[in-house]
Amino acid sequence: MASKYDGLARIIIQNVGGKGNIKSITHCITRLRFKLKDESKANTDILKNTDGIVTVIQSGGQYQVVIGNHVPDVYDVVCEHAGISGAAPVADDGPAEKMSPGAALIDIISGVFQPLLSVLCAAGIIKGLLAVWSFVASSSFGIDVTTSGAYEIWNAVGDGFFYFLPIILGYTAAKKFKCSEFIGMALGVGLTYPNMVALKSAEVLGTVFAGTSFSMDYMTDFFGIPVIMPASGYTQSVVPVVLAVYIAAKLEKFFKKRIPDVIKTFIVPLCVLGIMMPLTYLVIGPIATVICNCLTLVFGGLYNIPVVGGIIAGALIGALWQVLVIFGLHWGLVPLAMINYGTLGYDFILSPYFCVSFAQSAVVLGMILKTKDQKLKDIAIPAFISGLFGVTEPCIYGITLPKKTPFVISCIGGAAGGIITAVAGVKSYTMGGLGLFGLPCYIDPNTNSLYSMIWVIISILVAAAVAFILTMVTYKDEAPAAKKEVSSSASVNGEVLVAPVKGEVKPLTEVSDAAFSSEAMGKGIAIVPVEGKVYAPADGTITAFFATGHAIGITTDKGAEVIIHVGMDTVQLEGKGFNPVAKQGDKVKRGDLLLEFDIDLIKEAGYSTETPIVITNSGKYSDIIPTDAASVENGNELITLL
Repeated sequence: MASKYDGLARIIIQNVGGKGNIKSITHCITRLRFKLKDESKANTDILKNTDGIVTVIQSGGQYQVVIGNHVPDVYDVVCEHAGISGAAPVADDGPAEKMSPGAALIDIISGVFQPLLSVLCAAGIIKGLLAVWSFVASSSFGIDVTTSGAYEIWNAVGDGFFYFLPIILGYTAAKKFKCSEFIGMALGVGLTYPNMVALKSAEVLGTVFAGTSFSMDYMTDFFGIPVIMPASGYTQSVVPVVLAVYIAAKLEKFFKKRIPDVIKTFIVPLCVLGIMMPLTYLVIGPIATVICNCLTLVFGGLYNIPVVGGIIAGALIGALWQVLVIFGLHWGLVPLAMINYGTLGYDFILSPYFCVSFAQSAVVLGMILKTKDQKLKDIAIPAFISGLFGVTEPCIYGITLPKKTPFVISCIGGAAGGIITAVAGVKSYTMGGLGLFGLPCYIDPNTNSLYSMIWVIISILVAAAVAFILTMVTYKDEAPAAKKEVSSSASVNGEVLVAPVKGEVKPLTEVSDAAFSSEAMGKGIAIVPVEGKVYAPADGTITAFFATGHAIGITTDKGAEVIIHVGMDTVQLEGKGFNPVAKQGDKVKRGDLLLEFDIDLIKEAGYSTETPIVITNSGKYSDIIPTDAASVENGNELITLL
């Protein structure tokens, strides 16, 4: 079934270098995140100028196409048309991509966390709402709802998701490292197995690193070797299972090459799990715990600098969070919060970021009130609403970042709110929703204390007030920009395309397929043919000729990129009724016959014969003028490009 995002999806696939250039694709809240074999093959400028795309970011080894809140729908259509299964890697016989250590780390963290992010937030929201329910019931009615069946059932998924997080991360990490997902999950199961978790309360046999921040008890051993575990155990942990799966992936490849195929199916996982589970408890877990403790000490130490620690930490995180988001570097800090949730039961390090989306939204609100540009208002109003719920990419990329000063103001507002959050020692108790949905995360579920939530609200008000006032004082509409010159790829005197088919003319906006009528693919015109022949509309090269024969792409010698699409959904005919006369790669002259097709067969099959002629690089032209004739013959002037 056709989607309204079909056209946009095709443009994206074509301009990231084609489906053969895609290694994998994932998405977050607003972006398609591609891993490309060769980023130089991507047409970034074309994508940035395409309706439906906010901007393009190249960072952390990813080619990120910012779409907006409807990105999941676009993602599904892109995957369908590209013939790939999202994050699942495409077969790649080329050289492995080289990334810096920092980029590789960000790529790993984002690859492991992105697939579960939406459910992670949902589970956090459930925990937050349960905390609100418990607080209201206890303080207003003296009722303890935590023992009720309803609370227990909802808490089973809210708290249970975090409790068994190593199992889920085992799955996503295995997909990232190209290991068997069930091996990854099995390692997570081993880390959260009830008997091992129960060891936390068993008799202590000894302690290592006693008296330090790295102190760990052991309650059992493995053939005499102490099994060292953190006091909180490995439930809710992040780093141990990810490291374990990374090594397991290497080990799995090693055994697959050496174990005979006849027994490989069960012997490979047997060997991997038999080695990795003890190795995880004896080596990987303790090392991961030490690393996590070091990170917490470093960032916690910044907060603990006398007098100015909280101010510095809050200002840095509040001011720079949006910059980190732009480059995808915020993923490097997310595990710190997850570590703290698992070990401390709360996080304080990243709390200053929470007010930032409200500072960004306040800047946009100020611009809405001051601007006289209706087009800007049309973009800004939905972006403002989105920002209140924590999704600020439409605000950033569509409004404030291009204008620079408003973006800087939002960072200043974020810093002001971040300082208050840090100095007040605000704690979040779960990873939950964004924006307004995230407020319940700051209610202490053990004591029902509202201390942190109250201070978060104060920081939001301060951040928003600072950002709003500065915007109202400084913002002015820019003077109207001079009309852009036509790109050098188009003729200075314009270019005229002639009718490739004979028939009745109709506006492109009136065709039955939304991918064309929305002009997402570009501007143009449509013809309802009365003759089953397609001719070249200009001198040029056939750059695309679908195997089914229903669509032709031509790049003219003067730089216009033209798609001629015979009929709606005629790809379903799988070439029946279409007889290509030319082929992809051919140089053609205006009026050359390219294709013959059977109009009656198309109609009998139940498909429309409407034939859009679309200029896919419409952004390169100052104006695109279709003919006002009601019908055309082959060779009549059809579209003038200026």
